[in-house]
Amino acid sequence: MEKAKITAYQLFALVLLFELGSALLVALGIEAKQDAWIVILLGMIGGLLIFFVFYRLYCFYPDCLPTEYVQKIMGKGLGKSVAFLYMLYNVYLAARVLRDFGAMLLTFAYIETPLFIANTLMILVIVYSVSKGIEVLARTGELFLVFIYFLAGSGVLLVLFSGVVDLHNLQPVLENGWKPIIKSTVRETIYFPFGELIVFSMIMPYLRDSKKIRNVGIIGTIVSGISLALVMVFNISILGVKLTERSQFPLLSTIQTIQVADFLERLDVYFMIALIVGGFFKVAIFIYAAVIGTANIFTVTPPSRLSYPIGLVVLILSMTMASNFPEHLKEGVSIVPLLLHLPFQIIFPVLLLGMAYWKNRKHKKQGTG
Repeated sequence: MEKAKITAYQLFALVLLFELGSALLVALGIEAKQDAWIVILLGMIGGLLIFFVFYRLYCFYPDCLPTEYVQKIMGKGLGKSVAFLYMLYNVYLAARVLRDFGAMLLTFAYIETPLFIANTLMILVIVYSVSKGIEVLARTGELFLVFIYFLAGSGVLLVLFSGVVDLHNLQPVLENGWKPIIKSTVRETIYFPFGELIVFSMIMPYLRDSKKIRNVGIIGTIVSGISLALVMVFNISILGVKLTERSQFPLLSTIQTIQVADFLERLDVYFMIALIVGGFFKVAIFIYAAVIGTANIFTVTPPSRLSYPIGLVVLILSMTMASNFPEHLKEGVSIVPLLLHLPFQIIFPVLLLGMAYWKNRKHKKQGTG
């Protein structure tokens, strides 16, 4: 483990920035039409259940990284293999998020710029930050969280003053019943973005006051869930369901509708900065988890030596995982949830928790006997 400690507020800031990250870019839960905000809130509840699974694992092994306690639970050989698969999973998700933000930059700001250049510039900044350690990353997040919510607050006010909100677009509620809502929750929001919080199992041991982990996880998940639900309420009430479905980046399309007093308009670049900040932290946290975990598995010291090699892998993977952006999105909707998210966020953690509970119970019985 890196010799570092972070505060509860810093962890909260990282959780919030991570959760908002790329989730602000896409139309979360739009399969349920105007009830997408309900899908997000149900996904948040599912995310809390997933959080409690890896929080209980942390309680069994508070001084160990997941890459260590997986080996204690499953045995050294199998445990190392599973731990390394989790590191690959983190690298893959980092590459997906990097591709998302590279595509956004090219679509809205740098139309003539090659994707490779945009992604390279982003990954260089991210990897440099990761190489400085979790304390630097946490302090940076602490500062940027205030900036993000300042932009969010000013954005809400501007949208309201521009008079483009039509709450009738959110009606009728539950038009098609609960079936599409439950379906969209199970297929999407329970995994993305809330289930991805499992990456914080690699950061929990660095919290200075371990008693605050549960509250930080719960509050961070709830605040991010409500924030994302409100974003979707604004998107749908302003753009309508059909335009929200068709838009590649609904939030930026929403921001482009802002026009106050015939002079305050075209604020998409202003808010795109906030989205880039969220993307930076999401990619950085995935890469940090991969770096510290891989260093732990293969006993590499210092762990920062792996930052640039893993960053290079993330960059190459972000360029080669799909030939175009629609293919990238299709892969994220149809393949990733079942083949990757389900086993890594739910099946493996629940299995590990059951084995950890059984082993610790067995040891207690032997101790009392």
